[in-house]
Amino acid sequence: MAIQDTMRSLNEFDINDLDFENIGSWPFAVKFIVWVVVLAAVIAGGYYYHIEDLQKRLVKEEKKEQTLKKDFEKKAFQAANLDAYRKQLAEMEETFGALVSQLPSDTEVPGLLEDITNKGLLNGLAIHSIDLKAERAREFYVELPIAIHASGSYHDLGAFVSGLAALPRIVTLHDFNISIPKQGNADNLSMSITAKTYRYRDGGA
Repeated sequence: MAIQDTMRSLNEFDINDLDFENIGSWPFAVKFIVWVVVLAAVIAGGYYYHIEDLQKRLVKEEKKEQTLKKDFEKKAFQAANLDAYRKQLAEMEETFGALVSQLPSDTEVPGLLEDITNKGLLNGLAIHSIDLKAERAREFYVELPIAIHASGSYHDLGAFVSGLAALPRIVTLHDFNISIPKQGNADNLSMSITAKTYRYRDGGA
């Protein structure tokens, strides 16, 4: 019966009859509907101003978690292989020490020039000039270019280059230039080449 009375009052209700200065006099059904609307608005506002922000923070923290997890996995792998890394580092230091020991000191340069001359003569070349150029300081070493001008047959020049590369100290070859004399004799080619040798750069070099 109460429900029927409520429905009848709603049907007979005119919104123009509402007195906003005396809300307590409104019919119960109207007040109930207003409460529901206000409650829904409060919940919606709370979602957008609070819950939505929390969801954004959650997504951000989840991404951060994935990043931290990958970083942890990487560090765990490195920690598990720490002994292998240390062994590899020791081997690298040993190899570096062996390479440094091959770098000539200043007193060994004359011996290197003698080795170059002997390689040329043994391979039947005519050595026209061997000129030391200015040293070039690098971060860990000093580079000494040596300009070589020689002549001979194609095969003799090839054997000479191979001999230089096989020297016990580190020598690299650069700027090849082979030319044929005006007479066109293929057995007497002219070659200019730059050989570079290195020495370890200590604190004062």
